[in-house]
Amino acid sequence: QVQLVESGGGLVQPGDSLRLSCAASGSALSVNAMGWYRQAPGKQRELVAVIDDGGTTMLSALLKGRFTISRDNAKTTVYLQMNSLEPEDTAVYYCAASSTTPYLRDDGTGVDYWGKGTQVTVSS
Repeated sequence: QVQLVESGGGLVQPGDSLRLSCAASGSALSVNAMGWYRQAPGKQRELVAVIDDGGTTMLSALLKGRFTISRDNAKTTVYLQMNSLEPEDTAVYYCAASSTTPYLRDDGTGVDYWGKGTQVTVSS
C-alpha cells in the first residue's frame, strides 16, 4: 500500500505561483509513476502531469510553459510547480501513483493510489 499526502494548495491571485507537494509513504519504492490530476467544479477530472520511475515527464499540452513536475532524489515526493496561474486553474489537485504501470491515463486508468486532494483557488 502507498499513502499519498498533498500539500501546498491555497488561495492566490492571477499571475501568482504555487508549488504543490505530494509525499508518498508505505510501499513508496514500489511506485512506477506519480502524477497530478485536477478537477474543476462541474468539469471532468483531467491529467496534469506525470513523472515515471526513470524521471521521464509528461505534461498536459495546455499547461506546458506554466507547469512543471519534478521529484526529490529519494523518489518519494513529487512536486508540481505552477506559474502564471489563471482563474481557470482553480480546481482540486489530486496526487496519483501507480505500482503497476509507468503510464497514467487521462481517465485515471493506471492509477493505483490517490491522495485526498488539495484545493487551489486563483482569484483576484
